[in-house]
Amino acid sequence: MSKPKTFSLHWGSGVIQEEAQIETPYHRPTVQLLKFTRGEAAGSYEIRLCHYDRKGRFQRSPLILDAADVPRLGRALRRTPKLRRLLAPLTR
Repeated sequence: MSKPKTFSLHWGSGVIQEEAQIETPYHRPTVQLLKFTRGEAAGSYEIRLCHYDRKGRFQRSPLILDAADVPRLGRALRRTPKLRRLLAPLTR
């Protein structure tokens, strides 16, 4: 069993419960379900849209996604039932 990915923000920290990620020639666009286990946000969930560089390092810059890659990221979200359910209202 692999060790879960963690995160830490000003208002709390926790684990990445689900993650959808694709690889492009430039970066790895990613959608994450953050589960807060500590801090003032403990017990809550947030969705992070982010990206990693080609070597797997988290990047602290805006996610820019090529329109041609949207369907691939959508397919990656099929493997994340909680994220998919939380994001569904965006397309209604």
